[in-house]
Amino acid sequence: MSTIAVLGAGKVGTILARLAVEAGHEVYIAGSGDPSKVELIARVLVPGARATTNTDAADRAEIVIAAIPLHKWASLPAGQMAGKIVVDAMNYWWETDGKDSEFAEPGASTSEFIQERFPDSVVVKAFNHMGYHDLDEQANARPRKAIAVAGPEAAAARVGELVDDLGFDPLYIGELREGVRLQPFSPAFGANETADVLGGIVDGFPESERGRKVWAALGR
Repeated sequence: MSTIAVLGAGKVGTILARLAVEAGHEVYIAGSGDPSKVELIARVLVPGARATTNTDAADRAEIVIAAIPLHKWASLPAGQMAGKIVVDAMNYWWETDGKDSEFAEPGASTSEFIQERFPDSVVVKAFNHMGYHDLDEQANARPRKAIAVAGPEAAAARVGELVDDLGFDPLYIGELREGVRLQPFSPAFGANETADVLGGIVDGFPESERGRKVWAALGR
């Protein structure tokens, strides 16, 4: 079992932390500021996880899951994440992140943005396309639902193992730049499907109107 740091104690962060605890992983969860603010949340929603600071959680972990609002990316502890896999479960939402023309452009890859800001980490996109209700309710469903993963193959395989542990089928869709196919406004965003169905949705994205714009922006 791995040591997992979940940075973010909101809906997605607490659900992923709980599923990781239930799968037998050692889990540290952190929110912004004083960890005592997260202790009650952890005690009620994530029994078995340890509430701590971002830096301490990332320092202890083998895999770091970033589940914070995207505009707070600078609060991620670069030094403690160096040399580690960082799972980007974040999305750009202008309602919470503010309007940002860089991310609003077709083909703007938020995960590549994070990789550029944290070059000493290996970023993998996962856990961002399924709604938190489905993450909570569909773990270990029959038939199993799928979580798409994008990133360097070795790191993505490791994250795929975690996806499997948490009760979903991992679906590898390619390198990190392919994570745009999982972002808001793509057909796969919000998908709660089996691997076969999700694969078809993801593969069909380039044929959609937005998909063509994204692929053109990527020079594909």
